[in-house]
Amino acid sequence: MKRHLNTLYVTTQGAYLSKEGETVVVKVDGEIRLRLPVHTLSGVVCFGNVGCSPYLMGFCAKSNVALSFLTEYGRFMAKVQGPVSGNVLLRREQYRRADDLNFSARVARFILAGKVANSRTVLQRALRDHAEKIEEELLRNAVKRLTRQLDFFDRDYSLDVVRGIEGDSAHIYFSVFNQLIVAQKEVFRFDERNRRPPLDNVNCLLSFVYTLLMHDVRSALETVGLDPAVGFLHRDRPGRPGLALDLMEELRPYIADRLVLSLINLQQVQAKGFRKMETGAVVMNDDTRKTVLTAYQERKREEITHPFLGEKIAIGMLFHIQAQLMARFLRGDMDGYPPFVWR
Repeated sequence: MKRHLNTLYVTTQGAYLSKEGETVVVKVDGEIRLRLPVHTLSGVVCFGNVGCSPYLMGFCAKSNVALSFLTEYGRFMAKVQGPVSGNVLLRREQYRRADDLNFSARVARFILAGKVANSRTVLQRALRDHAEKIEEELLRNAVKRLTRQLDFFDRDYSLDVVRGIEGDSAHIYFSVFNQLIVAQKEVFRFDERNRRPPLDNVNCLLSFVYTLLMHDVRSALETVGLDPAVGFLHRDRPGRPGLALDLMEELRPYIADRLVLSLINLQQVQAKGFRKMETGAVVMNDDTRKTVLTAYQERKREEITHPFLGEKIAIGMLFHIQAQLMARFLRGDMDGYPPFVWR
């Protein structure tokens, strides 16, 4: 179980990763900075100018350790992957099901019901914990509207209609997201969701943590034998991991959004850790990036009771468990896909 919680993030520019026996070695300027047995890792994520030996790439692929390369600022570039795992019959069933728009709409309704329910809970927790610091009526109204949105996912709507409902729900949620920031409001203001590139400090944090979440979800799907590229809500597009984006939806509010809010409200990140480029893009410096990575890893080690399984698990296992539940649903072992819903 612990294997799924340990991801090595390499952010030091100029670092070089190589293989020595059964270990991953990280060198900077020819000096060994870190040595880790490969069996303790579930993934390696390299940011920016980080080199990697071909032998290590092959070793990671053979050992089923996800090796991903991102830009210095967190945009996904490439991933080294070994032989495709899992039963080919499962993937063939996934492809057949994805071609069925009615079935795709059904899966999308399951996933988005989880996303909207978790978004509502984020707002409800803010009302409980920070009622004196926020516009209470504004948030209560948003909670009521999201509750009404949830009712729509019980109806047999088409995929396009479901997408429209999701868009409305996201607008309701993000229209009050700035209320959830109760510290450093003068430098961490959220007006709207923007990306590619993020144009403010809050969106910079959200985009970065979403990238980390994507890495973990994608790896979990590959582990259980599903194709991350073929989704139901997110349709096929070259280079886009549709199913990983699907499964991320229900996890974003609980894992990513809450983490970003905690980092800001507890003042673990500060304005000096961000700078605006000439293009208007906002990026974080190395120290801030390391703070976020550490907080993300610590978050994954926290324990919760899984609402469907009724068992205690580390949050870092959520990705794998939800991927397994999706696989069981597609095989026909379950009548529906149970999204993760935060209680």
